[in-house]
Amino acid sequence: MNVFVNVSWRRTASLGKNCDARSYSSNISRLKILFFGTDNFSLPSLKAIHRNWKQGSTVSSLEVVTSFKAAKNSVKQYSLAEGIPVSDWQSYRPNEKFDLGVVVSFGHLIREEVISSFNRGMLNVHASLLPQLRGAAPIVHAIANGHRRTGISIMRIEPKHFDIGEILLQSTIDIPRDMLMPQLHDELAQLGANCLMKCIDDLDFYNSQVVQQDSSKATYAPKIDRNFTEIRWKHHTALQVYDLYRSLYSLAPLKTWFCGEPIKLFEIAYRHDQTKATNRIERVPGCIEYSRKTKQLIVWCCDGFCIEVLKLAVGGKKTLTAQDFHNGFLSKVAHSQRIFG
Repeated sequence: MNVFVNVSWRRTASLGKNCDARSYSSNISRLKILFFGTDNFSLPSLKAIHRNWKQGSTVSSLEVVTSFKAAKNSVKQYSLAEGIPVSDWQSYRPNEKFDLGVVVSFGHLIREEVISSFNRGMLNVHASLLPQLRGAAPIVHAIANGHRRTGISIMRIEPKHFDIGEILLQSTIDIPRDMLMPQLHDELAQLGANCLMKCIDDLDFYNSQVVQQDSSKATYAPKIDRNFTEIRWKHHTALQVYDLYRSLYSLAPLKTWFCGEPIKLFEIAYRHDQTKATNRIERVPGCIEYSRKTKQLIVWCCDGFCIEVLKLAVGGKKTLTAQDFHNGFLSKVAHSQRIFG
């Protein structure tokens, strides 16, 4: 089932360099590459490098370092299926047989002795326009913060710190108003692979054009914790709740409370053309109404606008429709108790 909305997107240049800007390679020696990655965001980049290797182009050899802990490690599975030599990060020891290291969504701080083992350095594909959204979850935070644009940065790996290195190339992507996290994730993963191959195919050129990050403009995208998923009805606007939902779609449901019971919101909607509530006394933040016409829950937020809840669960039990929740829970309590919070 396709859970993604249909959107169009476009890429524009950043730092004066777009990943479609150059289509030729400078006359450099072929590269022996060691790839570091673990997940589905890594996979398009690994496939692109592997394709280049099989075609006998810039890449002369390819091996992979990944984590063997995760049972569903798509990078490990692909490498084994395609006959690419693969090593476990826990037991990996650096050597000087490779020219270039490539890191894509690896999740581990690369040791200094590993970085120094590559005579052409190490490149990292990061899913933001650095120095914006440094950290482990840039895609989630871009949507949750209501950003309308994000992108890919190809940067050099520096020892002891994440996401501070010089930038070789950036490319931007629009975030449509209703885009969900999985679609943005997949589009950025492919854009990252395209930009990475531009840099690999013309490494001398992009190395000569590097730009230092301005750390005074840095923002951060830390790893998501449990508190991130909880709605604060007295502080979140309706659009902020909707953006939070879009950012966590397929990762985690939004969480709230009803009459002392934990609630998980699995499907919500937001009407961009809605009219602000005029009676703020009755419609306090978190106030729940049930629409018999649409069979949805209407939940009012701190700005006088609302979200619509279509599916939810009470206390870790099975998923309910809004109508089920109304019949089994909401209608059983007084109007003054019909509040999420």
